[in-house]
Amino acid sequence: MRCLKISGWIIGCTLLAFSWTACALSAPPAQAIQDSIRKGVAFLKSSQSEDGIWTSPKSLGITALVTHALLISDVPVSDDSVQRGLKQIEAAIQPDGGIYLPESTHKNYETAIALLALTSANADGRYNAPISKAVAYLKEIQWDVKEAGDRSNLAFGGGGYGSHSRPDLSNTVFLLDALKAAGVSSHDEAMQNAIVFVSRCQNLSSPDNTTPFADKIQDGGFYYTPAAGGSSPAGTTPEGGLRSYGSMTYAGLRSMIYAGVTADDPRVQAAQNWIRRFYSLNENPGMGQSGLYYYYQTFAKTLDALGENQFVDAQNVKHDWRVELAERLISQQKENGSWSNETTRWYEGDPNLVTGYALMSLARCQSRPSDTK
Repeated sequence: MRCLKISGWIIGCTLLAFSWTACALSAPPAQAIQDSIRKGVAFLKSSQSEDGIWTSPKSLGITALVTHALLISDVPVSDDSVQRGLKQIEAAIQPDGGIYLPESTHKNYETAIALLALTSANADGRYNAPISKAVAYLKEIQWDVKEAGDRSNLAFGGGGYGSHSRPDLSNTVFLLDALKAAGVSSHDEAMQNAIVFVSRCQNLSSPDNTTPFADKIQDGGFYYTPAAGGSSPAGTTPEGGLRSYGSMTYAGLRSMIYAGVTADDPRVQAAQNWIRRFYSLNENPGMGQSGLYYYYQTFAKTLDALGENQFVDAQNVKHDWRVELAERLISQQKENGSWSNETTRWYEGDPNLVTGYALMSLARCQSRPSDTK
């Protein structure tokens, strides 16, 4: 009889342990996301230098991006790490309104990302003046008739590393992210000029895109730039087409949303069809593991901007993309709370930068529009 009691006790304990494990595995995604964010935030606080810099004193963009990532992860403005990051950004404000290091060759990137950080910290209006000046600076260095001559120039409307650097879609979408965060209207001239350039980065022949590359592929995806002879890290076709890839296609679609291009526009529909065909969280489609975490943050921003909780792929599979992305990121997080990419192209071997990208992605996984809208 005693053996039976002991056996029953063992079975009961086993079942209880199993139930605890099952509960842990099925923990609410919201709690799992919050735990992951908390660990990521703790890592970034531990990796910041005493003077407020992340990674390098020559990398204002990384310091600004991490500061922004902390702020949208609900770290308060008063937090010491955030304050030190903001002081580095404030110290980089230039007389022309830009926010960059004097020796920088990435003035658009640095100003745009710094502007994202300042708008995230501006609930009380403390940064109204530098935000306004930074917006004016970004508009000034955007390619318009002063740099391009006229709208027929394939550089027109784009953002480059600086006012005379060849524009590209990555610089342009960060410029638009910053302008939108600062409250610039979709009808603003800078937004509308940007869409001229963005449309020319799409593999879609249309009245908006008559570049030499427009009809080479016609898959509706986006690539890096048509300017200065055209370029795509995803490569070219034998016919000279510039191959589309994931991060730029999501960036192109988001740019159109920000500039008020409507859902029934052929450019928007073609971009969404490309995303449906190549929906993936295993890779940056067209680029493999290169730029994977940059891809995750632009994936999250874009699908969040669409305002849908589910995304239906070309096989008619419904994806709760917030849950899928959160699960993917949580599975990739390291013991110390950081993320990094073994494929180190585009600085993704840097855990500070990549952890910033991951937190920016997880912030969008937390927000959820009403399912009844």
